[in-house]
Amino acid sequence: MGNKQLSLAVVIPMLNEAENAPSLIAEIQAASQHAPITEIVIVDDGSTDDTAQVILSLRKSDPRIRLIKHTHRSGQSAGIRTGVTATTAELVVTMDGDGQNNPADIPSLYNKFIITPDVSMLMVAGQRAKRQDSLLKKFTSRTGNFIRRTLLRDGVRDTGCSLKMFRRNDYLRLPYFNHMHRFLPALFIREHGKIELVDVGHRHRERGISKYGFWDRLWAGMSDIFGVMWLMSRAPNKTDIIEVKE
Repeated sequence: MGNKQLSLAVVIPMLNEAENAPSLIAEIQAASQHAPITEIVIVDDGSTDDTAQVILSLRKSDPRIRLIKHTHRSGQSAGIRTGVTATTAELVVTMDGDGQNNPADIPSLYNKFIITPDVSMLMVAGQRAKRQDSLLKKFTSRTGNFIRRTLLRDGVRDTGCSLKMFRRNDYLRLPYFNHMHRFLPALFIREHGKIELVDVGHRHRERGISKYGFWDRLWAGMSDIFGVMWLMSRAPNKTDIIEVKE
C-alpha cells in the first residue's frame, strides 16, 4: 500500500535567473493541476540581477510562491537545505532554476512516490532520458557519474539530474556538507533508504549562462566522493526503533 496524498513543496535554488524565472514558475503552476503543490520556494543565492524582484512580482498573484535570500553566494547544496528547512510541506521536489528540468515531470515523480510501499527513507529520482547539453558537459557528467557509481555503488546512472523527491524530514536527517546534492542517492542508501528512478526530460538552456564549469565540477566531485565513501563506511546499522509505553 502506498502513501496517502502528501503536500508538496518545489524548492529551487536560483542564481541570476531573472530571465528564466517567469516561464519556469508558470510551468510549475501548470504542473500543480496534477500534483498537490502547496509551496514554490525560491532560494535566491546572492543574485546580482533582478531575480528577487521578479519573484516578488510573481508572488503577488500566487501566495504559494516564497522568496528566501542568501546575502552572498553559498552554492546549490546550501540553497536546497535553506529551502527544505523553510518549507512546511511533507514532501519536497528539487529542481534547477535554469529551465532545463521540465516541471511537467513533477507529477510523474509524485505518482511514483505515493504508489511505492511505505519505507523509512524513500527518494524518487529523475534520470534524464536524453541530455540536451554540450559534448563537453555530457562527457564531464558521464565520466563523473561512472566514477561515482563505481565507487559508491548507489545504482543511479544520473545523479546530476536535479529532479529529486523525498520527505522533508528524511532529508533533514542526512549529514550536511557542501556539494551534498550530488550524492543524495548514496546518502539515502547510507540510511538504509530506497531509491526509485523515473525517466524525465531535459531541455536546452534558452536564456542566461551556466554557473558551472568543467574544472569545478570535476575537482569538487573527485574530492567529495572520498568523503562520501568515508561516510558510507560508517553507516549506522539497520534497526527497528520501538517506543515502549508500559
